[in-house]
Amino acid sequence: MKPVVTIVRILVGVLFIFSGLVKANDPLGLSYKMQEFFEVWKLHGFNSWTLLFSVLMNAFEIIAGFALLLGWRIRLFGWLLLALIVFFTFLTGYTYITGKPTNCGCFGDCLPITSFTSFMKDVVLTVLIGFLLWQQKHIKPLFADKPLTIAMLAITLASFGFQWYTLTYLPVVDCLPLKKGNNISEKLKMPANAVPDSTVTMFVYKKDGKEVQFTATNFPADFSSETYQFIKREDKLIRKGKNNEPPIKGFVLTGESGVDSTSYVLTRPYTVLLFMEDFAQAGKSWKKKFEEIYAAAKAKNIPCYIITAQPGEAVKQLAGTSFAGVQVFKCDYKVIETAARSIPCIYLLKEGTVMNKYSGAQMQQIKGIVSDLPAQAAPEVQPAATTDTLSQQP
Repeated sequence: MKPVVTIVRILVGVLFIFSGLVKANDPLGLSYKMQEFFEVWKLHGFNSWTLLFSVLMNAFEIIAGFALLLGWRIRLFGWLLLALIVFFTFLTGYTYITGKPTNCGCFGDCLPITSFTSFMKDVVLTVLIGFLLWQQKHIKPLFADKPLTIAMLAITLASFGFQWYTLTYLPVVDCLPLKKGNNISEKLKMPANAVPDSTVTMFVYKKDGKEVQFTATNFPADFSSETYQFIKREDKLIRKGKNNEPPIKGFVLTGESGVDSTSYVLTRPYTVLLFMEDFAQAGKSWKKKFEEIYAAAKAKNIPCYIITAQPGEAVKQLAGTSFAGVQVFKCDYKVIETAARSIPCIYLLKEGTVMNKYSGAQMQQIKGIVSDLPAQAAPEVQPAATTDTLSQQP
C-alpha cells in the first residue's frame, strides 16, 4: 500500500504546485475570473476582495502541494486540501452544468481546459485526497522537523514573493492574446479553421390556442394568416461551432465623437499605448514617467494614445499636465483587463505588432527605447472619418 500512497502523494502534490504556480504567474487573471463568478451570483460586494483571495489561494496551493511532497503537517493539510477540492468541485460542476462562466480558470490562461475536464479533474482529486487522508499513516516527513519547518517557511515566502513580482512587473510567462510578438489586427480576425455555429430559424405561431413551431421549409399545408397567429421568430442552435471566435474580441478604440479609429492606430509605423483601467488605483507617479515618454515620442513624431474605459475621468486627470492634449480612446474595460495586467500598462507597437509591454513600475525602460527609434515623418492630414485620432497629436 505504501508505494501506492507515495505515487498518489507525488501526483497530487505536483498537480497543486503546478496549478498554484500557473495562476501565481498572473494573479490578476484569477481575480477577474473570481469576479465573473460573483457577477453570476450577484455578489458584487466581493469584487474588491478578489485579488486578495487570488493571492491567498495561489499561495495555499503551492504551500499545500509542497507540504504533501515533504510530509509536513499531513493531517492538517490533508483536510485543508480536501475542503478546497470539494469547493473546487462545486465550482467546476456549476460551470459545467450552467456554462457560466465559460470556464473556471483552473490553470489560468496558459492552459485553458474545458469545464467538463475541470470538473472530472476535481472529482478524481477529491477521491485521491480522500485516499491519502485514509492512508496518512504511510506518509512520513522527509526531514527532521526544524529543517522541514525552515524549508516550508522559505516556500511560503517564495510563493508570496513571486506573486508580488508578477503583479509589479507583469507575468513572467505571458499567455494572453496581446502578448509580445502578436499582431493585434491579425488576432482580431476569425481563425482560418473556424467552424461556425449551425442554426435553424424557427417560427412560433398559435393555432387553436396552442403554440406550434416549424421552419421555413416545413410550413403546414393549411397555413393562413386567419388560422395561425404569429408569436415570434427565433434562431435555434443545432450544432455548436468550433474555434469560431477571434483570439481578441472587443478591441475597438473610439474617440469623443464615437468614430472607430482602431484600424488607423494599428497601422501606424510606431505607436505608444497607455492602458489605464482605473485612475484611482494608478496613483500619481505614472504621470511624471509618462510625461518623459510622451516628450521622447513627440520628438520622433511617434503618436501616443491613452486607452481607458473612463474617458471623462481621463480628461480630468490629464488637465494641467504637459500631455493634456494626448488623444484619449475609449475601450471596453474587459479588453483593458486582458491587455493590462498592471495599472497602468504601456505598450509599444510597430504596425500593430506588440514590440513589448511594460508595467507602471517599468515605464522608465520604454523612454530609452522610444528615444532610439528612427524619427517618423510628420503625420499626414487626418481623414474626416477618423478626425479623433490625430486632432491633438504632434
